[in-house]
Order: sequence, then C-alpha cells, then structure tokens
Amino acid sequence: MHTEICDTLGIEFPIFAFTHCRDVVAAVSNAGGIGVLGAIAFTPEQLEVELTWIDEHVGGHPYGVDIVIPAKYEGMDEMDPEKLEAQIQALVPAAHKEFARKLLADHGVPDLPEDEERSSGMMGWTAAHAAGLVDVALRHPNVRLVANALGTPPPDVVAKVQSSGRLIGALAGSVAHALHHKDAGLDFIICQGSEGGGHTGDVGSIVLWPEVIEAVAPIPVLAAGGVGSGRQMAAALALGAQGVWSGTLWLTVEEADIPPGQMATYLAASSRDTIRSRSFTGKPCRMLKNDWTDAWEAEDTPDPLPMPLQMIVAIEAVSRGHRYPEQAKDVNFNPCGQVIGRATKVRKARDVVLSMVEEYIEATDRLQAVSTV
Repeated sequence: MHTEICDTLGIEFPIFAFTHCRDVVAAVSNAGGIGVLGAIAFTPEQLEVELTWIDEHVGGHPYGVDIVIPAKYEGMDEMDPEKLEAQIQALVPAAHKEFARKLLADHGVPDLPEDEERSSGMMGWTAAHAAGLVDVALRHPNVRLVANALGTPPPDVVAKVQSSGRLIGALAGSVAHALHHKDAGLDFIICQGSEGGGHTGDVGSIVLWPEVIEAVAPIPVLAAGGVGSGRQMAAALALGAQGVWSGTLWLTVEEADIPPGQMATYLAASSRDTIRSRSFTGKPCRMLKNDWTDAWEAEDTPDPLPMPLQMIVAIEAVSRGHRYPEQAKDVNFNPCGQVIGRATKVRKARDVVLSMVEEYIEATDRLQAVSTV
C-alpha cells in the first residue's frame, strides 16, 4: 500500500486523516499516516498555537493544514476583513437570524454567557481570512501539505505554497471541479464522493473516483467519501487512487475533542442518518439529520442563504451547541459522512490506522487468491 505520494511526503501509509483536533493529527502522523488539521475555526494567532503544539508532539513526522477559500461567495472581491464583515453582515435578513434564535429557544438551548467572546460567522470562509492561515502554516517546517476544502485556490496561494516546497491540493466533487484544479497546477486532488462528510457533490464515490482519476492523470488523486476500513481503502487504490482522505473515521477516536453528548450522537448514528443540507454553511454539506436541518427544509420557513451569509445566521447555533451539547443535541451541527454507521465504539487513532492496514492486506490477499483460482 506504499504509493508514490508516500515517498513524496515521507509517510509510511497513504492514510490522510482530516480532523479539527490537534491530538488526532499527532496520533495519526506518529502511526505512519498523515494528520491534516482543519483550520477553519482558528484565527491566525490560534493556529500558531495549535501548530506549535503539533510540532512538539509529532517527532518530526509530517502533517498538513486544511483551509477554506470558497471559489465563489458574497463579497469575494473585498479583501479588507473589517470592510468585508460589515458588507456581509448588512446582507443578512433579520428574519433569518430570528428564525435561528427561535429554533434554539424552542429546544431549550441556553444563551452564551454575556462575557464570552462571540464569532461573527465570517471567520474561515473568505480569502481574506485564509491568507493569514496560509502564512502561519508555511512557518512550520513539518507542515508538508496545504489543502483547500472548497474550490480551486487562488493563483497567488498556489504559487506561495509551491515555492515553499510544500504540496497544495483541493477537494473536488465532480470531474469539472477536478479539471479546474488540474488547470491551476495543483499537486494533488482529493476526490470526494457524495457519501463523504462536509461539503460534497451528488455523485457517489465508486463512480466518481475513476472518472476523476482518468481525467486528471498523472496528478495524484486521494479518494474520499465512504472510506472507513482497509477494504474500502483497497477498493480506492484498485481504482487508481494514490491514497485515501478520511474524516468521519476520526470523529470517534479517543483523541478527538468531541463533547460526550455529541460523541454519543455519532456512535448511535447509522449510515442512513445523514443528509446534504445548506442549513449551516450555505452550500450542500453532509451532516446528521436533526430538527435544525428539518426546520430549514420545510416549505414554510426561510431558505438557507448563500455562503457565507448562512454561516453568519448559524454561527450562534454552532457556538451554543458546542458549549451546551446535551441541550443542543437535536439542533447541533454534526458534519459527518455515511460511513458514520461503522463508528460504533471509541478506539485509539493509532489502532484505527493499524486496523486499516491489516484490513487492506487481508483484502488484497483475498483478491489475489481469487485471481489465481
């Protein structure tokens, strides 16, 4: 299972673990894969703290950073963060904010304390913010790759990352997206089928992976969406992928910084309990179905706004849900893929990596035995 991208990055296994938890990043990188820290929730100052901690705990092993620069969003031509925030805030209808607050109140979710700092919902969803995160990431030598979770990175970002000696890639949910990435000169492409958690397209992985791999060859493709075992990893590599990009798999590991109530929700979920919804971010995003997603889908309620306007509406729900996960369990933001149905118990991240390797070997041995009959 050692592929070319393993040699490029200096890793043992082509297992890429996307996570918002620094402990998971370190654990996966130390186990032979490569952890990738989702940076959307951090300011540049906070990201500096997180990456410094990871540097101190990976023993020189490589890791990555995932940012979000949407290809299109309201106000995208404005690069001054303060002006952009004022411009975007003015576009959000009061009725949408009131609808969101009523949903929280109806479910008994407490308000945040008066003295607690509040996010505007803008952070992480614009090029202006992402530029600062990229600068921080490139100051850390163990960061070997930067990934953009939504759209093709701007040319200046691509040039900056590549000139530093790192790899830069982006997620793609269609062949058209992948070809845009190829034209931009990216070093790798993450091909995510509709089963995946977070922002996805509407084509399933088993169909999309080979289409994209053929379209962008010889650029390395990492298969994402529905990867939760070594058997699924074997299928991805058999279809031509150079590795797997997984996210849902790491939500229920021991090292994940997930509140107990939310962890219980993930562990109890089946593969049929997810939905692609625009109700939190403004773009189709796969998450667990609950009263929040149902409310925004109803015919007599406001339609979700475009990105990043909807996140400004939903940020209070995200913040209050994180602080009060038990009270907010029916309206919480639980992004995950359909493979969440396999997450039935808490395991150490290292054990997850090694079990994937063992399952991969068993799967390939079984296939070889069939082929020689």
